[in-house]
Amino acid sequence: MVRGRIFWGLVVLLVGILLLLDNLGYLPGINIWGLIWPLFLIALGGWILWNYFTRGFRQAERIAIPIEAAERAKIRFQHGAGRIDISGGESQENLIEGNFGGGLDITKEQRGNELDIMLKMPISIFPFDWSPGQSLDWSVRLNREIPLSLSLETGASESRLDLSDIRVTELILKSGASSTMVTLPANAGFTKVIIESGAASLKVIVPQGVAARIRSGGGLSNVSISDRFPKSSGIYQSPDYEGVANRVDMDIEMGVGSVSIS
Repeated sequence: MVRGRIFWGLVVLLVGILLLLDNLGYLPGINIWGLIWPLFLIALGGWILWNYFTRGFRQAERIAIPIEAAERAKIRFQHGAGRIDISGGESQENLIEGNFGGGLDITKEQRGNELDIMLKMPISIFPFDWSPGQSLDWSVRLNREIPLSLSLETGASESRLDLSDIRVTELILKSGASSTMVTLPANAGFTKVIIESGAASLKVIVPQGVAARIRSGGGLSNVSISDRFPKSSGIYQSPDYEGVANRVDMDIEMGVGSVSIS
């Protein structure tokens, strides 16, 4: 990503220098605008060829974000394409660690005892920063010790979220044409879950010992919900929902797709 920005920055700089020299009268008799377009095509072709021959040497960006003095955290992911895997990590010092294909933009802010972090794919003016040999997959490990609020926005992607041993108190998932499998927390106390999806396949696993209250709506979704959560008055709910320590309140809004909750 950085290399791509440098390359196209140099191209823009060269064009600017040519225009400046032309305006100062140092390039008489030369049609600068007639020259710029072929130069741009040559630069584009050279960049595509460079990506093709060097793509095998590209590696995912490895990131570790320390927990510092935070007692809780809000983590937001924006992942457009590829695959994202999220699970619990081994480190007690780091809040987030993992490998991020395609690069990563990080925004971090401390609010009292809460750390607010945004992780997203870099935005580039030029689509040529990515080549077919470059993976856009993310593999993320989260701290298991402190309460987390997670928000994920995904596009045409595959998501595998194993939150079983993470203290997730809130999960907001918004996806487009995607395939998503979520294993919910087993020992997080109360967890609020909101899922909004378009043309998607969604599978949610509620661990044994966790009660659930589920509301499902949407368009042409095929919904399959386990007998563990009998339906009454339009709501699926565990018989012991009010009396257990670990429980989930879930709202699902789907477009065209399939929903499986077990």
